[in-house]
Amino acid sequence: QVQLVESGGGLVQAGGSLRLSCAASGGIFSFKGMGWYRQAPGKQRELVSTITSGGSTKYADSVKGRFTISRDNAKNTVYLQMNSLKPEDTAVYYCNAVREVVGGLYAYWGQGTQVTVSS
Repeated sequence: QVQLVESGGGLVQAGGSLRLSCAASGGIFSFKGMGWYRQAPGKQRELVSTITSGGSTKYADSVKGRFTISRDNAKNTVYLQMNSLKPEDTAVYYCNAVREVVGGLYAYWGQGTQVTVSS
């Protein structure tokens, strides 16, 4: 049973930084892609950033230049360095990992970690 365990969320003032980590356990397979999504109160879950096993990255326009995603394939761990945080970054951040299965892709989700940015 694969589990994604997130850490690093918390309360920070606007302009501050946080680093989120997500470690996958319970499986020996590698993930095609890993990433972060977020959901603010009353809003839909949205993509923040993703990274492939080869290191290709994707960012939401709202976080470009402020957030940096990275991963350690050997540890099946993905990180999100968040700088210059804004109050609108406040949300529950969810880790996501995708692996190839027969017939397509399967996605795993973490339990979420709260990020609160005060003005």
